[in-house]
Amino acid sequence: MTEPTGTIDVLVVDDDFMVARVHRAFVERIPSFRVVGTAHTGEQAIKAVDELRPDLVLLDLYLPDVFGLDVIPRLRTAGHDCDVLVISAAREADAVRDAVRHGVVDYLLKPFDYEDLQPRLERYATRRGRLLTTVVRGQADVDRALAGAFAPTAGNALPKGMSVETADLIERALRDADGTLSATEAAAATGVSRVSARRYLEYFHDTGHADVALRYGSAGRPERRYSWRA
Repeated sequence: MTEPTGTIDVLVVDDDFMVARVHRAFVERIPSFRVVGTAHTGEQAIKAVDELRPDLVLLDLYLPDVFGLDVIPRLRTAGHDCDVLVISAAREADAVRDAVRHGVVDYLLKPFDYEDLQPRLERYATRRGRLLTTVVRGQADVDRALAGAFAPTAGNALPKGMSVETADLIERALRDADGTLSATEAAAATGVSRVSARRYLEYFHDTGHADVALRYGSAGRPERRYSWRA
């Protein structure tokens, strides 16, 4: 494992070569993180951890040879203490519960983009540094070390700075859309700014009211497109 102030080495595991390349690019944009390799099957992931000794594994669950969570006990049996962050399209409650039981540090639903991954990795880096440097003299030290171990979940109330009226506008635009809607299209349909439209769309996605898909073009970053979940 690297020192608390050093680079955090990451292994990206995804069965899709293009998706793995995109995730690698996301990670490498974040200071103090470095991708040391990629793998596309469970067996490749286990071999890569043996050879590269990463600090963190970004682990897809739907791998062609084994279910992703089955990789974790094999890593532990082999003596590897790397952390695991699940990246998956699996929305089943059982998958999430099993991931927690396996001790994953986070669970990020696909598809996602840089703005979704960045705060999670930064939060992980802070928590990891706290755990590696903590000195336990009493319960207060333990509490500080574990602070922020889990991300807060969204409640029913709108986040600060968001209005019910604008949320209703975006919701209606999503419901009335013929197919999917981008933040730019939602802004044009409702008269709000693109930044505001994107914030509300992401809120609906985070709270489970909307689905999101990435549309890959010939160049540039993929476009996030949203649809209301019936």
